[in-house]
Amino acid sequence: MKPLNRVVVTGLGAITPIGNTIEQYWSSLKNGVSGAGPISRFDCSRFKTKFCCEVKGFEPSLYLDSKEICSMDLYAQYAVAAATQAIRSSGLHTTNADKYRYGVIFSSGIGGLGSLQEEIVRFVQKDFNPRFSPHLIIKMISNMAAGIIAMKYDFRGANYGVVSACASSTNAIIEAFNLLRLGKADAIVVGGSEAAINATAIGGFNSLQALSKNNDHPESASRPYDKSRDGFVLGEGAGALVLETLDHAKTRSAPIIAEIAGGGMTADAYHYTLPQPEGRSVYKAMQLAIEEAEMSPDQIDYVNLHATSTPAGDPPELMAVQQLFADSLNTLHVSATKSMTGHLLGAAGAIEAIATILAIKESMIPPTINTEIIDPSINVKVNLTLQKAQQKEVNAAISNTFGFGGQNASVLIRKYREN
Repeated sequence: MKPLNRVVVTGLGAITPIGNTIEQYWSSLKNGVSGAGPISRFDCSRFKTKFCCEVKGFEPSLYLDSKEICSMDLYAQYAVAAATQAIRSSGLHTTNADKYRYGVIFSSGIGGLGSLQEEIVRFVQKDFNPRFSPHLIIKMISNMAAGIIAMKYDFRGANYGVVSACASSTNAIIEAFNLLRLGKADAIVVGGSEAAINATAIGGFNSLQALSKNNDHPESASRPYDKSRDGFVLGEGAGALVLETLDHAKTRSAPIIAEIAGGGMTADAYHYTLPQPEGRSVYKAMQLAIEEAEMSPDQIDYVNLHATSTPAGDPPELMAVQQLFADSLNTLHVSATKSMTGHLLGAAGAIEAIATILAIKESMIPPTINTEIIDPSINVKVNLTLQKAQQKEVNAAISNTFGFGGQNASVLIRKYREN
């Protein structure tokens, strides 16, 4: 049997509420910057939640021409921007390789919800006139970002999106990892994008009692594990990674940033929106990632937690972490970067995998901001990095993301070494 390929990261790109480049994003993460503020996209005066984490200063014209911008939903614009950054930084666009060996797996939890909302409003306002925009379906479907990226760079290999709510882009990373390991591709642009700051999403999540209503202090509303947490803060943006087989990256002298070493995917099989209270399937997802990497729990230095700042969601993950890493709690560090970015839904896994990679690269744990008084019902035994980033060598780390429907995904990333 042919040996499995090693898979490395050679490019990164990010459009986030705290920075529209990798450099800006990392600077904000390590300095504990919150991306939350009042909603500016629509009149939210009648909504229970009046704030979110919006992308600021995004310039689509840096990545797309005016015709492309008009035909694409904002989520796809974010995706192309992040993917372009990642591809350019990796140098993948300069190769003359077989383009059928280059794929794109780009996810979105909701896709072009904003475009769909606009068309339905127009439909109703125009007396139900059934003349819809020819761009509606193109803008709406959640696989279109992957297709557009492929068209832009002539990448003709595997091309699709993974839809598993907030676990979408971590599942996409694991999908790409598996294809590359098996030799079914040489390079894959992978990530996730979301642009759901609109009345439909805010109203829908409010009806689920999922969003924070801390309207007086939006910048400190995302506070995982704090006793006063009251829901997540909706975010938007995109994250992209270029993954390659090690042999392919070496052949073209690509910059190797980190190695993807394992992935675990499980289901709670429990509830539409609530996590299984003991975190059993979360435990299993992390365990599977560690086993696939042929490592042991005591070799993991950092876990980027899914931790969304919801009363029901935070405890099971921490319970699972503390059970799996029971013998190394003194050395393991964890943090929740959603305290700064908000929850990017289908893009969360991508931007958090990037945060994890940068933690490895820069030997620094990004902080969990805003958490002041730990919920007394949560027994925290692990090193939860609060308020300020902490210098620490990180050789191996896990990034967790979980989605409505009970989907759990854990990806294990480690420092690249020759052997």
